[in-house]
Amino acid sequence: MSSNGHADLPVPALARRSQALKGRVRVPGDKSVSHRSLIFGALTIGETRIFGLLEGEDVLNTAKACAALGADVERVGEGEWRVRGLGVGGLRAPEGVLDFGNAGTGSRLMMGVVAGNPITATFDGDASLRRRPMRRILDPLEQMGAEVVDAAEGGRLPLTLKGPQELVPITYESPVASAQIKSAVLLAGLGAPGETTVIEKEASRDHTERMLTHFGAEVTVEPYGEHGRKVTLKGRPELKPAPIRVAADPSSAAFPLVAALIVPGSDVVIEGVMTNPLRTGLLITLREMGADISFENERVEGGESVADIRVRASKLTGVDVPAERAPSMIDEYPVLAVAAAFATGETRMNGLSELRVKESDRLAAVAEGLAQASVAYRIEGDDLIVAGAGAAPGGGTVETHMDHRIAMSFLVMGLATDTPLKVDDISFIATSFPTFLSQMRGLGALIDTEVVAA
Repeated sequence: MSSNGHADLPVPALARRSQALKGRVRVPGDKSVSHRSLIFGALTIGETRIFGLLEGEDVLNTAKACAALGADVERVGEGEWRVRGLGVGGLRAPEGVLDFGNAGTGSRLMMGVVAGNPITATFDGDASLRRRPMRRILDPLEQMGAEVVDAAEGGRLPLTLKGPQELVPITYESPVASAQIKSAVLLAGLGAPGETTVIEKEASRDHTERMLTHFGAEVTVEPYGEHGRKVTLKGRPELKPAPIRVAADPSSAAFPLVAALIVPGSDVVIEGVMTNPLRTGLLITLREMGADISFENERVEGGESVADIRVRASKLTGVDVPAERAPSMIDEYPVLAVAAAFATGETRMNGLSELRVKESDRLAAVAEGLAQASVAYRIEGDDLIVAGAGAAPGGGTVETHMDHRIAMSFLVMGLATDTPLKVDDISFIATSFPTFLSQMRGLGALIDTEVVAA
């Protein structure tokens, strides 16, 4: 194993046309909420219990970072964790480098945390994370008084960040709809006197605001323009411990969901999935395409709406996906492109510039994957247009570019292609969905793996 926990050798996999997928499955806990539950636990005084935590590598790296900053972080059972925090402004400087592996969310949110404490910390990650832009996070934090002591070219990792003795509250208008930018500013704002405000022209996922309220902070959320929000936090609260039950991750649920839609005869129930309206863009889009998707047993858990989602194989039709829907489904576009390949007619996904700065250039990676499966597509600016033919030939080998969602998306595609579809490396799937293979196989998916000899 390498230092960041990934296998040194690639693990290719081959997905083959499968019989109808059947059964019930519960995918791992939501990744966004899992990161935040650990971080907020570290910022409270007292003990926070977390249930259903996603135990993928990304989240485990955030847990290690919280411990390195002085919190007492302990796993007490499967998905069950206990965090004893040091309070807002009470974290300690870490003795070593904070290594986040592949975790973009964990690293960016923790930059906000460090900026809100009078400490210095060095952030690093794997080759993929080192390529991802951090300047968009650092700009507002520097406005608040944080100092970038050292950084790789373009403000990338590895970088060293120093929090000031006295943080300045700001009003920040985010240049893009990004929950990571918003969250970093709000997390830093916990340590500032007065009010810190973030304005978004397009509302991004709101887990941070919900969790701030859950832990006793004073947060107001107002509409801004046609699709935006203005979020204001009152600084220096005393956050109080509160238990968190993490709902199943809708971004992970997307894979068995799309698989069930495209494999004929399938009927699958995905249990306990978060249905937060800022995360349901994929479900809205698939229903517009004609997908048979229904919610059962709707309920509220830990401040988030939750439901069991029943999916049955469906004939899909191409649609036009508006750009303003992107923030609510930004991680689901690769697997939507897979669904679009099996639809009849064109599906146009508008305004995907944010996909270019994910774990890989996801727009380019999706296009390459479609080409390997002999699916017709074109890119116009930041728009991806997939020419669905109701079926897909398959037959190629998809390069994943160390991106877990690219790997899972094209394995799903291979379950319904005319000939098998191979992906070059699935080792990175463990960052978000460590049980992907076993759970998909449990539904009837035919996925074979092999370890490449040295």
